[in-house]
Amino acid sequence: MPAIAMAASALAPAMAQVAPGGPATPYVDPAKAYLFAHMTKERYGVLYYSVSLDGLHWTRINGGKPVSQDYHGHASIAQGGDGRYYLVGNKSDEDPLIRFWVSDDLIRWTPFGTYQPDLSNIPGHPHTLARIGAPKLYFDKPSGQFLLSWHTPNEDGNREDPERYWASQRTLYVLSKDLKTFAAKPRRLFSWDMATIDTVIQPDPRGGYCAVIKDERYPSYEWTTGKTIRISCASRLLGPYPLPGAPLSPNFREAPTLIRAPNAQDWLLYYEQYAGTSYGLSMAPTLQGPWYQVSGNSGVAEWNRYEVPAGTRHGSMLEISRKEYDALRAAFPNG
Repeated sequence: MPAIAMAASALAPAMAQVAPGGPATPYVDPAKAYLFAHMTKERYGVLYYSVSLDGLHWTRINGGKPVSQDYHGHASIAQGGDGRYYLVGNKSDEDPLIRFWVSDDLIRWTPFGTYQPDLSNIPGHPHTLARIGAPKLYFDKPSGQFLLSWHTPNEDGNREDPERYWASQRTLYVLSKDLKTFAAKPRRLFSWDMATIDTVIQPDPRGGYCAVIKDERYPSYEWTTGKTIRISCASRLLGPYPLPGAPLSPNFREAPTLIRAPNAQDWLLYYEQYAGTSYGLSMAPTLQGPWYQVSGNSGVAEWNRYEVPAGTRHGSMLEISRKEYDALRAAFPNG
């Protein structure tokens, strides 16, 4: 028997162990867990926690109550080079300040400082409006810098053309070593002329970085990728990023958040069907794909491969240790 045929024959029994659509038991690493810091449909901008051991089945903790009375925003958490966790938010898009909190344990958050970006004279983004949408944090270990990003428009909407406002959104960024001082004025992260919001950065194990974005144009025959989640990968943190690839989600999805599954073999990309209708999930073995959409939140238990608590809205997921998971469950019990 040829070597290739022998290899395929040897793999066949292993591949047949779980038939497509058949029951599957998610892998759980005894050292790993996940935290989802998010808002809810009922209380926009307020901080809630959900947790998971497998990255697929999520449980709201603290009896479904908020975990902070101080925080407001689209929760985005990054662990800095000092091992501490940093959380970013703002009071609203009209808030001129981006606000930071810090925590040693993800339980107690302390105000850390504020940053007021200068939105004037941004190259390639004239007449920028004084609005700051969904600030997000990423800590880049190789450079020891935080990348702080958000989206800002340069046109107002109106009743006749409300989407003009959203079509003018662009992703802006600044770099900082300490979230106290910032290297330069804000700049556009992407050079392409396409509306983007909700950008998150993920280092690629194969090298370089991938930006997960929401294509914020309204879908049409001329722009079929509108309101979908897409991905663009580059060799350097600040790019240049090529035009993003095909959609990884259906239309009218936003707020992507990305984690590595406990088996370290799959990427789990979650996104919200807004406004607060449900969470969707796409999965791939590499950031370049192939991606497919996973069944969940269907109301039919035997179809579901994942579950996110009803009413969950914008936030960010991060991998934590089992010790941190146990501490969170103890600090925010459901009983």
